[in-house]
Amino acid sequence: MSKIKSFLTFLILNFGALLIGGLLTGPGVSSEWYANLNQAPWTPPGWVFGFAWTAVMICFTFFMTGLYNSKYNRRKVLSLFSIQWILNISWNVAFFHFQSPILGLIIISSLTFVIILFLLFYADYKRYRVLYIFPYLSWIIIASSLNLYIVSYNI
Repeated sequence: MSKIKSFLTFLILNFGALLIGGLLTGPGVSSEWYANLNQAPWTPPGWVFGFAWTAVMICFTFFMTGLYNSKYNRRKVLSLFSIQWILNISWNVAFFHFQSPILGLIIISSLTFVIILFLLFYADYKRYRVLYIFPYLSWIIIASSLNLYIVSYNI
């Protein structure tokens, strides 16, 4: 697959995950249930989530495109990507649709672990290109802390 084709494929898959997750979220952040939760003092305004996820997925698309077109085992790369993709969507369903911050915390912790695995498995990947995964790791750690706070102060 050409680099352009793989870039477009990962771009569609990454933003597709955001779209599917958003559709399965329902009212989400604007819901009465979420608004009534005791939220972390560092919870950003709603628009930050959209901006952050857009930036994260663009960077992750560059990361995955390069990784897929590199020397690494494609089956392993795609397996890890698929697990990440499913966990990313599943968090929305668990947290917002089922209104289960505990299940959401389990899922987001698993997602954090998978992102860390990308770093561990591919740390030697063209030194500068591995930096493309740091926005994802940074954002998922922030999101995990928000989820943990909600579990800690609402359950």
